[in-house]
Amino acid sequence: MQGQNEATVAALQRGDLAAAELPEKDRALLAVVETITRHAYKVTDEDIAGLREHGWTEPQIAEMVYVAALFAFFNRVADAFGIVSQGYREGRATVSPKY
Repeated sequence: MQGQNEATVAALQRGDLAAAELPEKDRALLAVVETITRHAYKVTDEDIAGLREHGWTEPQIAEMVYVAALFAFFNRVADAFGIVSQGYREGRATVSPKY
């Protein structure tokens, strides 16, 4: 996430949301993003209501769902074609097919 310290960025790269130094509002949103990414069918009405309670608006929640779903789509397409992104974690990604 832009503007975050290195420890938070590293925690998010590892998928360790608990270790990321984030406001509770952002942590709640990313928890739902994780659920969408791993098991979209497990997102509940209570999850969405919790986002509203943290101040997220309907358009923001919808955009979060669209972005999470698009990233999942792009990742699956890349996986299906064997596209490898070298140097991604170092911030110098180059994309090349592995076939």
